[in-house]
Amino acid sequence: MRRPLRWLWLSLVVIVLDLGIKALASANLEYGRPLEVLPFFNLTLLHNTGAAFSFLAEHAGWQRWLFALIAIGASIGLTVWLSRLKRGETLTAVSLTLVIGGAIGNLYDRLVHGYVVDYLSFHWGDWYYPAFNLADTAITLGAVGLVLQSLFDSRRPKGSRDSRKGPSSSTDQSSSTGQSSSTDQSSSTRGDS
Repeated sequence: MRRPLRWLWLSLVVIVLDLGIKALASANLEYGRPLEVLPFFNLTLLHNTGAAFSFLAEHAGWQRWLFALIAIGASIGLTVWLSRLKRGETLTAVSLTLVIGGAIGNLYDRLVHGYVVDYLSFHWGDWYYPAFNLADTAITLGAVGLVLQSLFDSRRPKGSRDSRKGPSSSTDQSSSTGQSSSTDQSSSTRGDS
């Protein structure tokens, strides 16, 4: 890829949309009170001090900084990965930038508010999936994209690796054939056959 960092515009779109929707949700929804949109989907303003599925949410606050450091480290690492992509690795570039945008969107919440604003709530009857937001969706879609790219890569023929083995193995065969034929020739000239 000629300029892989050009894909960071997608991260910026995710961040702007995520923070804008979170601001709208915070301004227009009452905390913890579901607003039914569909029989299986509510808009519900919630604050998550933990990670996915409220992991570590019940702790005293140190997890805020741990998750902030993880988001910063992941964003830097993924940006370095993005900068090293080659031409044609579009799915990987899109996936990485989605994860980066989502991580930064939630990082902003952690640093500014001390919690992540969640507002999307899916349920079936009395069973509720943990609430989430656009940043979480971007992270998930990016992770799925990276898994798909990995699967595509594993199914791709190993042409470049096989072509390297091909000539070297044929060289080995021809050199060993050459050695045996020269050995045969030297034997026949000595009369040992």
